[in-house]
Amino acid sequence: MRLARYTTAGSSTSSYGLVEGDGDDAVVVRLEGPPFDGVRRTEERTPLAEVTLLAPVEPSKVVALGRNYAEHAKELGNEVPEIPIVFLKPSTAVVGPDAEVPYPALTSDLHYEGELAVVIGRRCVAVAAEDVAGVVLGYTVANDLTMRDIQKSEGQWTRGKGFDGSCPLGPWVETELDPSALSLRSTVNGELRQDGTTADMLRDVAACVSWVSQAMTLLPGDVVLTGTPAGVGSLQRGDEITVTIAGIGTLSTRITG
Repeated sequence: MRLARYTTAGSSTSSYGLVEGDGDDAVVVRLEGPPFDGVRRTEERTPLAEVTLLAPVEPSKVVALGRNYAEHAKELGNEVPEIPIVFLKPSTAVVGPDAEVPYPALTSDLHYEGELAVVIGRRCVAVAAEDVAGVVLGYTVANDLTMRDIQKSEGQWTRGKGFDGSCPLGPWVETELDPSALSLRSTVNGELRQDGTTADMLRDVAACVSWVSQAMTLLPGDVVLTGTPAGVGSLQRGDEITVTIAGIGTLSTRITG
């Protein structure tokens, strides 16, 4: 299932929906409430082309793992960590598909990082790796926008990765997906920059979620980011970044002045 969150023309109220069909025939079937306690369909159907897609969930927090791909660690001159590096993005970092994100005034070196995002489906804590599948709602696409100069100069990553708009998510949550070997490609203005696979993650989805859950309770709608493959780089004002993950879809973001 493809679970989306959206608004329709003339309405400021968001709804959850089920995306059915493809291309010009795609529609969104409105759901009765959030999907975390079960998918309850209504009879309301709207062509996908006529809705505005929002970030597919409203997380209380985004928990991210850094340097989870060896080649990405190497390209930035870093060692592969012996234990996972974990950092947080606040809820105010989250924006949806086709968002316009202003180039932050604090930085002169804004980077993109395409990532697989795990969406938590039920409240959990201290989850064993073998039980992670039971707490996951599904998967979406993320772009971990990073003020690289701020990240490096401050030594910890809260401001460098937690600024407003730094976590585009979308276009929807795919619930029926094997995340173990998905193609992940990022382009900037149509030029291919990242061409990786989740098979190269140092720690797989189950290990990532389990590690995070040992320290904090994860709530329905929370998001765990699993790291980025090699190929990250700088962005300029006016750039458009697209991140595509096989089996999920494409997330586009434009950097504005």
